[in-house]
Amino acid sequence: MNKTAAILLCGALFLAGLGIGRYLIPSSPVQEAPAQLQFTLSDDREGEEARIWTCSMHPQIQQPEPGNCPICGMALIPLVRDNGDEDTPRTMSMSESSRALAEIQTSPVQRAFPEVQVRLVGKLDYDETRVKSLTARFPARIDELYVNFTGVQVQSGEHLAKVYSPELLTAQRELLTAYKRDPNSSITRIAREKLRLWGLLPAQIESIIKKGTARDHFVLRAPIGGIVVSKNVKEGDYVTIGKPFFRIVDLSELWLFLDAYESDLSWLRYGQEVHFTVEALPGEPFQGRIAFIEPEVNRKTRTVAVRVNVPNQDGRLKPGMFARGKVVVTMAEEGQVYAPEFAGKWISPMHPEVVKDGPGKCDVCGMDLVPAEELGYVEDLDTSMPLIIPGSAVLRTGKRAVVYVEQQDAKRPTYEGREIILGPRSGNFFIVKSGLEEGERVVSNGAFKIDSALQIQARPSMMNPEGGGAPPGHDHGQAKGSAAAVPSQEEQTAQLKVSGNLAAQLIPSYLALQEALAADNLDAAKASLKTMTARTAHAGGLPDLLHTMLAAESLDDLRRPHFETLSNALIAAFKASPDSYDGELLIMHCPMAFGDRGADWLQLSEPLKNPYFGSVMLGCGDVKERLTPPQTGHQGHDH
Repeated sequence: MNKTAAILLCGALFLAGLGIGRYLIPSSPVQEAPAQLQFTLSDDREGEEARIWTCSMHPQIQQPEPGNCPICGMALIPLVRDNGDEDTPRTMSMSESSRALAEIQTSPVQRAFPEVQVRLVGKLDYDETRVKSLTARFPARIDELYVNFTGVQVQSGEHLAKVYSPELLTAQRELLTAYKRDPNSSITRIAREKLRLWGLLPAQIESIIKKGTARDHFVLRAPIGGIVVSKNVKEGDYVTIGKPFFRIVDLSELWLFLDAYESDLSWLRYGQEVHFTVEALPGEPFQGRIAFIEPEVNRKTRTVAVRVNVPNQDGRLKPGMFARGKVVVTMAEEGQVYAPEFAGKWISPMHPEVVKDGPGKCDVCGMDLVPAEELGYVEDLDTSMPLIIPGSAVLRTGKRAVVYVEQQDAKRPTYEGREIILGPRSGNFFIVKSGLEEGERVVSNGAFKIDSALQIQARPSMMNPEGGGAPPGHDHGQAKGSAAAVPSQEEQTAQLKVSGNLAAQLIPSYLALQEALAADNLDAAKASLKTMTARTAHAGGLPDLLHTMLAAESLDDLRRPHFETLSNALIAAFKASPDSYDGELLIMHCPMAFGDRGADWLQLSEPLKNPYFGSVMLGCGDVKERLTPPQTGHQGHDH
């Protein structure tokens, strides 16, 4: 190759290399790509965050799709990192899409008279004021009985028996002798009074004077109309003074005795109308009014007897019938009862059916009437309307109550946590004493999710009021000794302090809850929990546990670990007070619950129905122990 050709070849190779280099090396406009990429991520940041799902109890769980937590089984919630106002630490701001995914719903804070239904059970009995006993007021012999068996209906003045009495014969002759001498003399008046006190009716005394002769036999007559419920004599018996003949009861009015739990007493007042049904006449309504509330609690049943006056003119109701009653109470502020029909009225405490517009005397017993306000009714209907919020809006822990309030002027959905002071619960509502204003809106569905999101960010929340630190969650061994560790089952059971009497009251609802969990029925489980909350007070470990369980949104939330805590508390109560429950209870044990740690529960009878797994492993477990009252057997392990 000559020199000229070599130079041309090198030049061609240089130009080819330069072209290839320009093709492979990026040009300067590509330097703008990172800025464009950053803009794209920032613009779609909200959508990326909405696709991250976490567990409120185990924030280390983060998944790109919704589902259940692999640790505790709770439903995952959207992870929201952005917050609109860092100056208010208990405020959560979110996008509209996050709000929809979290199913946040709000309800207005309003003034209204909430209603609560108090359900009671009891039995009908005699009206004690309408029971009369006919006793011997002079020695006599029973020669003839006109009423010779109990249960006979008699009218006032009807004959009951014919008796012979020498003393009565002498008394009649004394009257006739005195009357012949001077009908208006004091001796005549004394003779008349003696016969009247011996039980002779005025017509019978006048008949003796009119005929002018003393009778050998005397007819005993009924002092009132009613049913003869007791007969203590037979024909031919000789009776002495004070010997009872008959007992007659007027059934035109009955007493209904209902048992009220201590927690129901704040709703009950004299004069309230009670609606009830009886087993013999299903579906047919009856009513009466509360006439008396026992001044003390029965120490065995922990209930208070409430007496209701019940009209029974047609006689369809019978003493001894079992009745289910209901009192519908409309509440005002400070726990007063709102009853417009009693506004400004005066009521008889002994006979509440006697209601008058002003002071006076009871038409039945003559007692002084009292103002309705003294019996616990509101005095001023215009100013007593309370502030109420839905019960589902309240998050409670110990003595604190927190709600999340929607900020009306915020550009994005924003909710502020606020501590409030609650009054009594009335049905599905709480009365609010302070902390909220009429017209504000509170989160009635999804408040726990907002609170959990704040916990995940280690900011102040209901469960973590101070903020900071690790978010709360279950202790599975990774946080021994940490502040966020959940107390052991033994510690939680000890904190509840359930008495044997209370456990006996709760056991029917608990057994229904156990059946519902075993059947995977969330609605039935919550219905049982509502019944249990009605039997407890408004503050304390047990009410807080029940309210937490009511706030659960899935079966797994109820089962883990709340149902175990409740079960252990009731088991401990029955073991401490073995005579508090009449029948036998079975302690069941599932060895596979909670990662093979095992858990117990109570059942009334076999077959075993596992509430921790439901239909997945309904028969998993065995009978661990039988609880029997001391009078019927001994407690011990089932062998």
